[in-house]
This record gives sequence, C-alpha cells and structure tokens, in this order.
Amino acid sequence: MASILIIEDDESIAELLRFMVERDGHTGEVLTDGSAARQHILAAPPPALVLLDAMLPYRDGLTLLADMRGLDNWRGVPVIMLTAKSLERDIVRALEAGASDYVLKPFQPQELMARVRRLLVAGAPR
Repeated sequence: MASILIIEDDESIAELLRFMVERDGHTGEVLTDGSAARQHILAAPPPALVLLDAMLPYRDGLTLLADMRGLDNWRGVPVIMLTAKSLERDIVRALEAGASDYVLKPFQPQELMARVRRLLVAGAPR
C-alpha cells in the first residue's frame, strides 16, 4: 500500500481520484489549494507519488513541482501532472521541470491508474 498525495482544487475530481487510488489499495490524501500544498510539502514526509493539478488557487502546480524538486526528501517522488492544459509548451515545461508524467483532463481512469502503478513499481520503496 502506497501513500498518494492528490493536489486538486476541483472537489469532485479530487474525490474521484481518492476513490480510484483507495480502490487500488493505496491511501489518498487530498489538498485543494497551492498554499495548503506548499505547507504540506515543507512539513510532511513525502508520499510515494503525487497527482498534481497545474492550475490551483494561491500557488500553481509548476511552482509546487519546483518546491518539491528543491527538497532532498521530495526530489525523487514521482509526480503526475493532471491538467486540462494541453499545449505542447505546457507539457514540455512540466516535464523539463521534473514531472514524471503528464495526463490530460478529462482522463481515462484505467489509463491513469496504469500510469500510477508503473511509477510506483519504478520508484524507490517507501
């Protein structure tokens, strides 16, 4: 069982994501804005994986990704950007900033969970 941090401001999507990861046998914690997410990143132990929306109130996903990559204990945590931003430049920026994967909304639940499982297997044990 892995801990998965879900940073998503749309409550219905956040609850769907939590349901999906918990149904897959993991624990899901939801944060709904960038400010709360930054505080969590600075204070909490890193999860096994992060599902991160790009567009969040108070602090955007790319800034949060930079926060994570700037901390030794968060640097290796796989991060899947989950966003409606579909321009090539947005995808390239996220991947170059350290995102492990990039999934467009609306997403296919089984495909997303396959990507989650792939990164959890590839990642360091937690």
